[in-house]
Amino acid sequence: MGTCLLYCARASMPICAVSMSGFFGWDKRQSGLALGSFFWGYCVTQVAGGHLSDKVGGEKVILLSALSWGFITAVTPLAAHVTRDPLLLVSLLRFLMGLLQGVHFPALASLFSQRVRENERAFTCSVVGCGSQLGTLLIGGVGSVLLEWYGWESVFYFAGFLTLSWGYGLSTYVLKKSEKILTFEDLGKGFSLSSQTSVPWRRLFRKAPVWAVIIAQLSVASTAFTLFSWVPTFFKERFPDAKGWVFNVVPWLVAIPSAVFSGLLSDYLITQGYKTIWVRKLMQVMGMGVSSLFILCLAHTNSYAQAIVFASVSVGLQTFNHSGITVNVQDLAPSCAGFLFGVANTGGALLGVIWVYLSGYLIETTGSWSPMFHLVVVVNVLGLFVFLEFAKSERMDVEMIHI
Repeated sequence: MGTCLLYCARASMPICAVSMSGFFGWDKRQSGLALGSFFWGYCVTQVAGGHLSDKVGGEKVILLSALSWGFITAVTPLAAHVTRDPLLLVSLLRFLMGLLQGVHFPALASLFSQRVRENERAFTCSVVGCGSQLGTLLIGGVGSVLLEWYGWESVFYFAGFLTLSWGYGLSTYVLKKSEKILTFEDLGKGFSLSSQTSVPWRRLFRKAPVWAVIIAQLSVASTAFTLFSWVPTFFKERFPDAKGWVFNVVPWLVAIPSAVFSGLLSDYLITQGYKTIWVRKLMQVMGMGVSSLFILCLAHTNSYAQAIVFASVSVGLQTFNHSGITVNVQDLAPSCAGFLFGVANTGGALLGVIWVYLSGYLIETTGSWSPMFHLVVVVNVLGLFVFLEFAKSERMDVEMIHI
């Protein structure tokens, strides 16, 4: 549910980007700046959030951050209306929201590595990962209706107050007191890097498989951020007479069963005796390779029906990444999975900032959407080649003794 609401709040801006640009008079580059500012904040807290979660528990980090970014989402429309420079203030709020949401997935990676059995991690990651599609689906459907009936402000109010309500319910009725209070002692413990730590950091980052999963996650995250930010605008401009709820809902509706299927398939293949790394690579071929073919098709179609099909299949296949690199991080370093995932996602967020802004520039200067889609395909294919060549599934965070 937390991941679902995370994406509800995150997707509020992309869904409202066209309406906000018209209301405030922003061009594509200014809109790209507002959209991309989220990722500047998002990349800053990935590593710290993952390390803190490894030390004090991911549930504490997730709850505190969710209450904070939920509040920021709810007040964004009010803040935009009372300032003389809405672009600056909205960009600042999106930056702060990125700071707070940046800890979520590293905290989940840490939580799973500590509390979920190894042969169930792919399915668990896939089911929880469905929250991203469910959240995008929810805000795509409800948000499109709210946008049409009540204006862009209502989308932010909906996502913000829903998150605050969830956070209150979670802290009141679900979590124990020790699981929901993040003390200064916890912060001190989390951000201390003792010389006696059991994790061999230098040796870990000298391993090719570690860099393979980092580069693959960097590629997946940055291209996903780019598509997430610009595809709603692409459909709105390429097919202006189409109903917004269709292209904001259908791809994510396809993605949910696809994510569950990929998790079940991955765990089934491993229990049947297939090598873990072979299964992880298969998931990435589907998530990065085959999905890129449909992105390429999307770039060159003028048919609305075909565009919906291509986008839906591509988004559905991208959910296979949950059973590939997301779990591979936990294969390689379960003792510091949150930290390692944070490192990988930091790179993805940094590239995401560049790609989102660069895409806006390319679209504005060329008058075509094709360069943005081509950029996504190239980055995905390069990341896939690195992962297929160097990835492994053996633990890298402990000293291996060979006899």
